[in-house]
Amino acid sequence: MSFAGMNYLAIVIAAVIGWLVGAVWYGALFGKPWMAANNLTPETIKARGAAVLPFVIAFAAQLIMAWVLAGLLGHLGPGQVTVRSGVISAAFCWLGFVITTMAVNNAFAGRKPALLLIDGGHWLAVLAVMGAVIGWFGVK
Repeated sequence: MSFAGMNYLAIVIAAVIGWLVGAVWYGALFGKPWMAANNLTPETIKARGAAVLPFVIAFAAQLIMAWVLAGLLGHLGPGQVTVRSGVISAAFCWLGFVITTMAVNNAFAGRKPALLLIDGGHWLAVLAVMGAVIGWFGVK
């Protein structure tokens, strides 16, 4: 399953694993600190009700992110798409685009620095895992 060197199975698997990283990150590891940094409580979240749309949007975003990362990695050339190059490229994307835009947005919104660390760390982990998966599958 590939087109222009992109392995679509790798993209879907990377997106699923990236989404699961978010579930662990916010569910088991940093849920309470994240709520505190956002001035939220379990009661305020429960009052919102079960919202499915944010999870659907998150997965769609993960698919797009994995697809774009696969496209970037494909430009490395034949034999150059490896787990190592996937993780390194993902880290560069995170540093150059993700954490920089988050830092600007959080600064102007007056958000707590802890929020940048929690959310920024999440996206670094997601991109690194995606890069590893895509690199492991390679390109066709």
